[in-house]
Amino acid sequence: MSKNIPISEVVKSVSITHKFNKSHLLFLNTSDIEGGKIINKNYLPVSELKGQAKKTIKKNDILFSEIRPKNRRFAYVDFDDTEDYVVSTKLMVLRNINSNVDNKYFYYFLTNDGMLNILQNRAENRICSFPQITYDLLSEYKIRVPELEEQQKIATVLSTLDSKIELNNRINVELEAMAKTVYDYWFVQFDFPNDEGKPYKTSGGKMVWNKELKREIPEGWEVNYLTEIADTSSGGTPLSTNQSYYINGEIPWVNSGELNNSLITNTSNYITEIGLKNSSAKLFQINTILVALYGATAGKVSLLKIPACTNQAICAVIAKSDNFHNYLYFFFSNLYRYLVSLSTGSARDNLSQEIIRKLKLTIPPKHLIEQFGSLANPIFDKITLNIRENQQLSSLRDWLLPMLMNGQVRVE
Repeated sequence: MSKNIPISEVVKSVSITHKFNKSHLLFLNTSDIEGGKIINKNYLPVSELKGQAKKTIKKNDILFSEIRPKNRRFAYVDFDDTEDYVVSTKLMVLRNINSNVDNKYFYYFLTNDGMLNILQNRAENRICSFPQITYDLLSEYKIRVPELEEQQKIATVLSTLDSKIELNNRINVELEAMAKTVYDYWFVQFDFPNDEGKPYKTSGGKMVWNKELKREIPEGWEVNYLTEIADTSSGGTPLSTNQSYYINGEIPWVNSGELNNSLITNTSNYITEIGLKNSSAKLFQINTILVALYGATAGKVSLLKIPACTNQAICAVIAKSDNFHNYLYFFFSNLYRYLVSLSTGSARDNLSQEIIRKLKLTIPPKHLIEQFGSLANPIFDKITLNIRENQQLSSLRDWLLPMLMNGQVRVE
């Protein structure tokens, strides 16, 4: 037998002020959490914390942003060591007060797309400077509460899917880190395998001083502009006023905010063939490197694993030879801070396609690039498979979740 009870009988909003008894704390703002996880963990001196840094948290709390629920700025505190964390006043700290309601069950109820859409619509209809909700508003809604055992079964099914997604994410981070380690070892430290399979520089390989780069590089390596080994291009945006450019679009269209210093295998935006033909957008092929040019994302890089178009805030870098995309992807990944330092502009930070084209870099021998590709390509293939599996698992979870919550589907 299930019943509907108000959210106010399930959780309370906790606002306990932190003791600030340490010199450094981990500050969590709305931008530091997303989709159930804490994505940024940066210690800051207490003296530099913003005035909104006040709240404490503990294990099993739910952090939920008051601003724009559809942005999915929420997280589940699944760890014990919470003393170093201080949370923004813009985050609700929701704590279970009902032993008859499984906390994970409530978390999935609160964060499913249907509930988030309801809260977003409610927030947009409030008279305030931006879409915002409060605990008082949230507490007006009711949650279907079946028997505790059924709640726990539902939470277990959904948690299992989330755990598999998280495992794949961790594997991908480790796989990419492995490939980057090889890149740094070979092309930054110059300890690539010599003819005997030994580390080149460490084993006494000949190095020569390069005046342009102001460093030693292996003998025989070339130094040239990026355009020697790659072409560059920019994208475009079809007119938003012409809906025929977007409705039922099948061509992926990537904006600069989606660049994530990793692989891109899907996008949330699509345009039509008509939209492609009637704009400056171009279709870039798999293994194109994308570099963000403007604003907060300037300098971020991603590697395309699907054919896609981009907006004009992205520079596409297309390798002229096979396997050079692997080398260039990590070259740009390592260059992030430098690119940010090059960005200019009064209204917002700007890079340009011309700045990208004039970058100088070492150009290793082709056989070494091919050898690196034989290591990197299988890694990127596995990462791509894991990302696509996660997309399928996420779709399955999102399809199951509302039916489990409203009792259409039961877990035996």
